[in-house]
Amino acid sequence: MTNTMRAAVISEPGGEFELVERDIPDPSAGEVRISIDACGVCHSDAFVKEGTYPGVSYPRVPGHEIAGKIDQVGSDVTRLSAGERVGVGWHGGHCFTCEPCRRGDFLKCENSEVTGLTHDGGYAEYAVVPAESVAHLPDSLSSDDAAPLLCAGVTTFNALRNSGAMPGDLVAVQGVGGLGHLGIQYAEAAGYETVAISRTPEKESLALSLGAHHFIDTTNEDPAERLQSLGGAKVVLATAPSSDAISQVIEAIGPGGAVIAVGVPAEPVPVNVQHLVGTVGSVEGWASGTARDSQDTLEFSALSDITPQIERYSLREVSAAYKRMIENEARFRVVIQP
Repeated sequence: MTNTMRAAVISEPGGEFELVERDIPDPSAGEVRISIDACGVCHSDAFVKEGTYPGVSYPRVPGHEIAGKIDQVGSDVTRLSAGERVGVGWHGGHCFTCEPCRRGDFLKCENSEVTGLTHDGGYAEYAVVPAESVAHLPDSLSSDDAAPLLCAGVTTFNALRNSGAMPGDLVAVQGVGGLGHLGIQYAEAAGYETVAISRTPEKESLALSLGAHHFIDTTNEDPAERLQSLGGAKVVLATAPSSDAISQVIEAIGPGGAVIAVGVPAEPVPVNVQHLVGTVGSVEGWASGTARDSQDTLEFSALSDITPQIERYSLREVSAAYKRMIENEARFRVVIQP
């Protein structure tokens, strides 16, 4: 093993990717070092690229969908061992001492770390991460398939399993893209009557092949009216970051229903409060999840044969990979193989 590695670095906000050679970092007492097999490219990586996330220090290696193998553990790490296949997502560690952490709510840690933002991420051959941010990878999942599940996967899976929806309930997934194509698969595997909503009619055959029982083309019909004709949605998982699209499905929920936003639009979302009052419904948001949530997602995905549709790029092609993602041309997740 050499003492250096390749990494794609952003040196300043708005800067371009630079492929550099740097020393392989050593883990501290509570950290592990991962030899990276794959790292997903996510829209949230724009926070580093464009400098829109507060407190990011530069230079920084982005990437929070890491899959690989542990090759070294810190002296205080007992749960993990060298050679284990692992993954790391957005949640990059927690302090254990703030009030949310004391209550076991690590996702709301007041001093949380974010992989690829507060410390270097996975656009590299190696990454050092806090041990509490690490999830185990099932043997049946390839690293390429596992990487996007550590962000897009855990976000949609975790939102649905915490929604209160029961098998047989009507659940709609708004958007058939990087998040939505996974949300459809999770919804069907969980036993929901699954509806895919899209403004792209050409995606109907894909949505049905992923497990949707119904498809709504919003260029041809009102999604709220159609969902109400089906009985009213228990949950609408809003994956497309469009204020208009989210507003359009609020009146689709039935009694006690919820619109759960996981795609974040740039503009405020107009809400029909009268419909929420009448249905005792809600509009909610959901973040990703902790390492344990990520591991649950990976295990459920392996059990249910759920995988993302991906495009693969090498580390030297990082600029092209990022451009493909940020311009919404990818079908549907981009993965870098160092």
